[in-house]
Amino acid sequence: MNVGVCKIRMRLSENHSLKGKRQVSKPIIERVKNRYNVSIAEVDDQDLWQLLTLGITCVSSSGPHANEMLSKVVDFIQQSKLDMEMLDYEIEIIHAF
Repeated sequence: MNVGVCKIRMRLSENHSLKGKRQVSKPIIERVKNRYNVSIAEVDDQDLWQLLTLGITCVSSSGPHANEMLSKVVDFIQQSKLDMEMLDYEIEIIHAF
């Protein structure tokens, strides 16, 4: 069993409130959940209205497959037509059992 973990940090430069941040983050999270078989949530920077940090996880029987799934999610978020800049992301594959 392999667990893929991804952390994405984004800047919402045009955002001016936590309510505005929520209006951007909720649709991204819902679209990713509906399109990919992964778990996704805001995991850090909850009190900062111009930064959004998302955590994404998936479980797979193959490490390369988990990496491919998470890479596709990162690409999907990057190609979203929202006013945000992806600052960085990291993917880690944990081999369990």
